[in-house]
Amino acid sequence: MNTNDGTAVAPLLGALRELAATAERTANRLEAQIEQALAMVQATISRGGTLLFCGNGGSAADAQHMATEYVVRYMRTRRAYPAIALTTDSSLLTATGNDFGFDHIFERQVEALGKAGDLLIIHSTSGNSPNVLLAADAARAKGIPVLALSAKDGGALKERADLCIVVPTTRTDRAQEIHLCIQHAICDAIEATL
Repeated sequence: MNTNDGTAVAPLLGALRELAATAERTANRLEAQIEQALAMVQATISRGGTLLFCGNGGSAADAQHMATEYVVRYMRTRRAYPAIALTTDSSLLTATGNDFGFDHIFERQVEALGKAGDLLIIHSTSGNSPNVLLAADAARAKGIPVLALSAKDGGALKERADLCIVVPTTRTDRAQEIHLCIQHAICDAIEATL
């Protein structure tokens, strides 16, 4: 027997409608930037470069998720594409945090692992986390392009990235949901064309 009078479902449906509205705004406003992002990822994989992903918290989870999609598969079985999440090595992260400070956890990895032809992909809803800003600086110093996904006003990351897709929302959760949708769409397009 269903005892729900609909009041419990209303907030859930409201969240879905808000997500849909954010997705619609993003599609309408950022189509050209999303196409540019696809071109950056496609060029990197075509030339044999590695996709380096990073982010904090939920964005770290998104970075790991997307690196996995490229290495394993998304919708199609195909060759593995080189991708690394800079968020996963607990020994490296804690050693860097202990010896240099948390702000340097991604920067050190970009310095060590990044090479010409790679692409650094940063997920950051604020665009102001010092560790992703230093990672962007390290990438640019090595001639590695930076693709960022952010929200709100893009933060300081907007000026440090070659391309910063700023999702039109102030909500962290909605931004992360849209970031993942954009990333999945790019991965799907890559699998369909390469």
